Amino acid sequence: MMHPTDVLVIASALAAGYLAGRLQPWRRLGDWAVDQIRFAGPWVRGGRGRQAVVALAHVLTAPRASWRILRTPAPTGPEPAPVRDPDWAANRR
Repeated sequence: MMHPTDVLVIASALAAGYLAGRLQPWRRLGDWAVDQIRFAGPWVRGGRGRQAVVALAHVLTAPRASWRILRTPAPTGPEPAPVRDPDWAANRR
């Protein structure tokens, strides 16, 4: 026979699971981390501690994307300026 506290624990677990599914905290944390990394604003100036928290949140919520980012080589320099065709109107189709 179930004790009344067992029923309370089961009901609490079900309610917590329902709320977690509705609120989706894992996805929200991942979206926050991506926004902080992509739009490099105040988090860059937030210090090493804040950068570590954001990077850890991104690694935990999107491990494949984090691994792909880490494997991508850093750019070597500025992109070359596009070559402008002075006679572009005559060469267009």
